[in-house]
Amino acid sequence: MAGLPASVRSGRAVTHFGARIGCLALAVLAATVISVSIGASGVGPGDLWHALRGHADPSARTIVLQLRLPRAALAALVGGALALSGCTFQALLRNPLAEPYVLGISGGAAVGAVVVVVTGLGVFLPWALPLSALAGAMAAMALVMAIARRASPGGLDTRVLILSGVIAGAFFNAVILLLLSLADVESFRSAIFWMMGNLSAAAWGPNALLAALLVPAAAAVLSLARPFNLLSRGEEVAYYLGASVPRVKLTAYLAASLMVAAAVAAAGVIGFVGLIVPHAVRLAWGNDHRLLLPASFLAGSAFLLLADTLARIVVSPVELPTGVVTAVFGVPFFVVLLMRGGRR
Repeated sequence: MAGLPASVRSGRAVTHFGARIGCLALAVLAATVISVSIGASGVGPGDLWHALRGHADPSARTIVLQLRLPRAALAALVGGALALSGCTFQALLRNPLAEPYVLGISGGAAVGAVVVVVTGLGVFLPWALPLSALAGAMAAMALVMAIARRASPGGLDTRVLILSGVIAGAFFNAVILLLLSLADVESFRSAIFWMMGNLSAAAWGPNALLAALLVPAAAAVLSLARPFNLLSRGEEVAYYLGASVPRVKLTAYLAASLMVAAAVAAAGVIGFVGLIVPHAVRLAWGNDHRLLLPASFLAGSAFLLLADTLARIVVSPVELPTGVVTAVFGVPFFVVLLMRGGRR
């Protein structure tokens, strides 16, 4: 392989990339079919095909097209966004333990959501909770960026960025605890349930808004695959090889943070997806971000689709928070990944 011309090696790499991305795309499709076909309502796989063709009875068609399909689409979007943003933060911070919530964005979103729950605004304005959570996440982005810029005027220092996120996250957690201490029992329960992550509020309208935020942000991140490969060798090396390091850092931070903000606003705080999925893809296929970034998105989509399906059926008819399922299965899976990686 090493003795082959560069063009041949490049062509084989592209072929391998395409095959792996194709396999992951099929996995997402299979996970979507499983998610839409399985549930507590008695609508099974056979009803899915009939509902899509318009031949199912009205109740089955409503369940499939207005409940399960929007929820599956939301799971795919949120899972992909969290995994891709986690991969981006790991590349940006050059830390394999970085995850989407490391910079306090989830804390800002949680403050916005808890304010709506405690004040009861969600009863009168159905869109108040996701919009307030998105506004809180965007405010957290601005706060962390402002602190990092002020503390490192010579450029965006990633170490200062992490510290800024930790500080902001601690502040937001204190605000959340203050709000919860003033809430009544029902509001307290609703706020905690939201913070555990849940996809039950899925609908086509909010999904379209989420996709409108995620698509340009994901495209911006995917365009940074080559600069990320250079940045993994060190900032000075990346600079001398032609990467605009400050621009790459700023674009990566803003795009990844926007994806996290939109995902948290739509589904609450769902952990471990952005940590373990990029790790699994990296251990399986290496550190080339040309493959790692799109593969993380697709693997994250498939992972959250299956996790949400389990959340709906494992103790049916009670529905578990999706974030609980990702944590329960994510912790042992991550331990296995670490043990396998340590033996290599």
